[in-house]
Amino acid sequence: MTRRALVIVASTRAAAGEYEDRSGPILVNFLREQGFDTPQPLVVADADIDSALATAFADAPSVILTSGGTGITPDDRTVEALTPHLDRELPGLAHAFYAHSAAIPTAALSRTVAGVSGRTFAMALPGSTGAAKDGCAVLEPVLHHIINQLEGINEH
Repeated sequence: MTRRALVIVASTRAAAGEYEDRSGPILVNFLREQGFDTPQPLVVADADIDSALATAFADAPSVILTSGGTGITPDDRTVEALTPHLDRELPGLAHAFYAHSAAIPTAALSRTVAGVSGRTFAMALPGSTGAAKDGCAVLEPVLHHIINQLEGINEH
């Protein structure tokens, strides 16, 4: 069975072509290295994150990772858009992400949420390349275990 994953980047400026997103490809490469069938990241304006997430969850992939829209500017709404889709939150992953990023002072201003919806795991990550790398480092040792659990595969 092929496991699919999606990456959605919330960035109004990148969606408008003002600059090239660099965090999405990091997440896509990580997911591909983990064996997930993952297309190129979908880059949307912050205002379009709600509809992009609704479409992504309707597709029911194994994993949805978002990048961007987790700060405190008025346009940053990814956490608020993702949370209603979650059946259960996994706050330990958010805590692990914050602990891993603690050496960066501005990391304390970012917000994240992780959880599951049906058999889909989802997590919102900040939009910097450093945050994408930190998210990958936190997810790498547990991602397959999460997906196995959601698929009802008992590893023990």
